[in-house]
Amino acid sequence: MTNKQIENTSVFIALLVHISGVVGILFTGYKHWFVAFTPLNLLLMLFLLIANQRKRNKAFWMYATLCFAIGMVTEMIGVHTGWLFGDYAYGKVMGIQLAGVPLLIGVYWFVVVFCSGVIMRLLVERLFRPFVYLPGFFERKSVRIVMIIDGAILATCFDLIMEPTAIKLGFWHWDTVKVPLYNYLCWFFVSAGLLTVFQYMDFYKKNHFAVHLFIIQVLFFLVLSIYL
Repeated sequence: MTNKQIENTSVFIALLVHISGVVGILFTGYKHWFVAFTPLNLLLMLFLLIANQRKRNKAFWMYATLCFAIGMVTEMIGVHTGWLFGDYAYGKVMGIQLAGVPLLIGVYWFVVVFCSGVIMRLLVERLFRPFVYLPGFFERKSVRIVMIIDGAILATCFDLIMEPTAIKLGFWHWDTVKVPLYNYLCWFFVSAGLLTVFQYMDFYKKNHFAVHLFIIQVLFFLVLSIYL
């Protein structure tokens, strides 16, 4: 299969899985079965994201591992101390846990931050097309700062959209009535740190499926948050 065929097939599968999830959760009597499918869904999306990543060099795998590790550590600190994100705890929906944090949360940190970084890279290419081909354009400090900050805002907005649905589906719960603003501040700063590393590590950053996956998941959580 060509790269374009892999991308198109991956988009079709991602759409099929998420549309099925919406229909199953909202319109059938098998809501709990579809919610229980969440770990497999996340692993499938991770597989598709990696399958669409060209030139999977050592730097790419190092970055994926770093995102997973930082995501897990920050979440463990949050769950056990409340110093990061706030006072919350995970349910059993997302599968196997390590120190109270599902391993899939580390995966999700990679997916969200990586997709945000790729989107900002491609967006800057489109908006500043005449300048992209200038030597060292993406290595300029001002360009990198813009992509880091805007990417972190994008990742934080994703969490803002995801939170209401995740709570209703039992992914996690908060000790407070409302999700604290501190949660989103932590999301921004952790994402900004990981996106800083994203900018400086040397791996291929034009994964178009990442854009599709981000949009599909945003729409998935938006629809569920409205109708659940």
